[in-house]
Formats: sequence, structure tokens, C-alpha cells
Amino acid sequence: MRVIVIGSGIAGAGTAYQLVLRGADVVVVDEERPGVATEAGAGIVCPWTSRAGREHYALASVAAAFYPRLAESLAEDGIQDSSFEIVGGMVVSSDERELEEAYDRVTRRAAPEAGEVRRLDPAQARELFPALSPELGAVHVAGGGRVDGRRLRRALLTAAAKRGATILPGHAELFAASGAVEVRVGGTPVDTDKIVVAAGAWSAELLAPLGVSLAVAPQRGQISHFGLPEADTATWPVVLPVSSHYLLAFPDSRVVAGATRETGSGFDHRVTAGGQREVLEHALAVAPGLAEATLLETRIGFRPATPDQLPLLGPLDGQPDVLVATGFGASGLTVAPFAGALIAALAVGEPPAIDVTPYRPGRHGVP
Repeated sequence: MRVIVIGSGIAGAGTAYQLVLRGADVVVVDEERPGVATEAGAGIVCPWTSRAGREHYALASVAAAFYPRLAESLAEDGIQDSSFEIVGGMVVSSDERELEEAYDRVTRRAAPEAGEVRRLDPAQARELFPALSPELGAVHVAGGGRVDGRRLRRALLTAAAKRGATILPGHAELFAASGAVEVRVGGTPVDTDKIVVAAGAWSAELLAPLGVSLAVAPQRGQISHFGLPEADTATWPVVLPVSSHYLLAFPDSRVVAGATRETGSGFDHRVTAGGQREVLEHALAVAPGLAEATLLETRIGFRPATPDQLPLLGPLDGQPDVLVATGFGASGLTVAPFAGALIAALAVGEPPAIDVTPYRPGRHGVP
């Protein structure tokens, strides 16, 4: 079976890798666009603290449990640099009621992958994340993880190529042709049995020529990277304030802070004064120790957002050979690698690991 995967972000790369593991002949269309969400994503894998709804948590929790297996599979293929590491996560607040609520939420879920859950006083929290405000206590979740989206994407594409996948640079287009769907890349038709649309926030544009109105739109996120050259940040945990902003660290004395959620942004690829101020204000309120850090860069990513904040996974209504994997919003680096396994299973006729009905692309009532 030949499958063409349109999009080489984390969803497309993850799907391609899972397809080649199942013996499919895979072509990945890789079009370089500014603002691909994977290139700017934070990389937090800690869904147990989330206040999202039941369907979102059901998917995200299984996706988080999938990460160690994915890293092991990549290692077996000779790819050691998946970048996934368990460093712990902390919900931080100065409000005792917020911390108690977070502790109850995590312990009630009782997910074994979350590891030990414990309360930390402000001094204990600062021992783990020294830049933190001295007023903030924490709920520490030992199983929280981090991943570098750029490195993981590269690892998945490299592993897929080693197993025979073709990476095809170019711009893909879809056309309805005699009851079927034709794919052209750079104007040239590409034969395929199945099509996976994993083009992130551009997926609706790609499917429009088929008469499909996909309920996904770009949501701009601005995320800043800071350098702390004297700090060993390798083991610092993910920091999750009660707001939608966050902090996480990577081994190269780098701390990442974000991110804005700019619905209705379109594909406006700019760092804005207001967006930068929002990121800085939230970051310094939680971690005033970053005040003397170097502002290295601010990245822009267009999250593929849906009206109900759930992803779009599975075949199109009336087009069983066209499958969609997009709509991950702010959870792409948590959910998309596992979603790739779900889509790969559907493409080759295997039962998926979980029921994907709640995430079907046509659920919003559009054609």
C-alpha cells in the first residue's frame, strides 16, 4: 500500500514513521512554510495537570504514556536523539486553594505515568527551578516530560527514511478526479492509495478544492527563548502556572517562556510588541530570576485550532481514502506522535488503539 503524507511537522512525521513500521510505502511531502507549529512549540508532556475536558484528557493521557515507547522504538532504529526526557512538572501558585485544587485533580486521575505527586513549599520549588518567584508553592508531578519539537521531528523523519520513506520537497495540491482524489506535488501527479492530510493550520486550505470546509484555523503563538549562561538548566522541571503561560528549560542553559494564544491571527508571521510584552510579563511574574537572562529569540507558530479544542483525526466523510491529522491546538507536541499511530493504523486497516469517533473531522457539521 502506498500512502502520501502531506505535511512534515510533528503529526506528519509521526504518521510517516508509524506507517513504515506497518510496512507501507510512504511519501512525505515537505513544504517549508514560516510559522509551522512544530518549529515553535514548547514541548511540554504533562497532561495530568490539565483542566481541559474529558475527551481532551482521554487522548492526551494516552499520548503521554506513548512517549517512552516511541523513544524506545526510535532507539531501536538507531536514532538516539528523540529529545524526550522526564524532568518533572510543577503547577505553581501563591494561592493555597489553587494548589489544593491542582493536587486533588492530579491525584484523582491516578495515572501511573504521572509518577509521584507531592506538595512543595516555595523553598523546595526554588530548589528545582531557581529562577522561580519566592512566593510560589507547587504541586510537583514526577512524570512530567519535555521534548524539543525540532529534534523529534528530525528524528522521526530520519527513522522513516531509513525504513524506506521518501521525503519529497514541494507544494501539494488535491483535486477531485472521477470520484477519486488526485495529489499533485509541484504540478506533477503522485500515485497513491491513501492520503493523509497533516498540514497543520494549512489543512483547510489544502482540502478546500475537494469541497471540504475543515473546521481548523491558525492561532498565532509567540514564544520566547532565554539564555542563562551560568545556569545548569538540564534538570529543571516544566513550570505550569494556573494561567495558560508556562516555562520549561533545556540542557543548553536555555529557558523557554510562552505563549500567546492569538485566535483570528491569520498567517501573520510577526513578533508583535503586544505579544512580546505579554510573554515577558507572565514569565517575569513567575520567574523574576529571568530578568538578567539574555532574550535569545522569539519564535512564531500557527497552531491548528478547532472550535472545540479537540483534534481532527480520521477519514473524511464520504472520502475514506483521505485521512486527516490536525487540529491539535496547543497540545501538538503532546498528542501528535500518538495521533500518528492512530492514523497509520486506520490507513492500513488496523483497529486504532483508542476510539477516534470523538475526534472525527466532520463532527462540526461542515461538509
